[in-house]
Amino acid sequence: MTEPGKVEYELGVPIPGVILPRGQWARTALKRLPPEGPLDWESLFGRRAPRVLDLGCGNGRFVLASALSRPEIDHLGLDILPVVIRYATRRANQRGLGNVRFAVCGGGEFLEKYVGAATMAEIHVYHPQPYGDAQKIGRRLVTPAFLALVHRSLVPGGLFVIQTDNPAYWRYMAAVIPRFFEFQEQKGPWPDAPEGRTRREIMAQGMGLRVFRARGRPRPNLDAAALAALVAELPAPEFDAESVKPTRLRPRRRGRKGRRPRGGQ
Repeated sequence: MTEPGKVEYELGVPIPGVILPRGQWARTALKRLPPEGPLDWESLFGRRAPRVLDLGCGNGRFVLASALSRPEIDHLGLDILPVVIRYATRRANQRGLGNVRFAVCGGGEFLEKYVGAATMAEIHVYHPQPYGDAQKIGRRLVTPAFLALVHRSLVPGGLFVIQTDNPAYWRYMAAVIPRFFEFQEQKGPWPDAPEGRTRREIMAQGMGLRVFRARGRPRPNLDAAALAALVAELPAPEFDAESVKPTRLRPRRRGRKGRRPRGGQ
């Protein structure tokens, strides 16, 4: 659907923003990452502004909502799946979002190769893959090494947001993340998006799954040596991702004649 002024729906929930006339569309795809090294954010966005990263952004629902409500902040969404980045890019383009870019890249890889120390205002991670297959456990994103990269990348007092619907992953996060961040669980949905900040969250709530949400600020007393010591000390995420299987209900769908929407996280 590309008719100007129309609202798109996904799982019965409106996608943030409306489609603009084609002449007002933006170009938000970062089709090729530059050589390794700190990203030139000012050249990428044409200005100097606070920066928000969404690692594993899926089809971009959170990035769209945040960019629309906070035009003074630049947003970069990353995902390893090209198909969901195509959905995200199309939607951001159609909404004319000049403060958004999307790229295909892993979250940990991007932080390690392209993000300098103390350069990000916020880093968001929604529903990282828990990987139930024992052979894929090593792909889990949230590890001590990853958390050290997030801590290093955030400005002092910056914001880290994490969310999952996997109870075993949450138990690991709740045990490890507070060593790096002043950790605060969010009770209930985020006030800005009670129906869900992401497609996965909307689906999880519709299936009767509990969603675990938290935010944190970097602990100020952790220098590079202290972070390295934590990485060496803390356990890897080697939990059983399928140890708890909640009752799954049929996802709710409202509006748009009950059509099954496609795309992304």
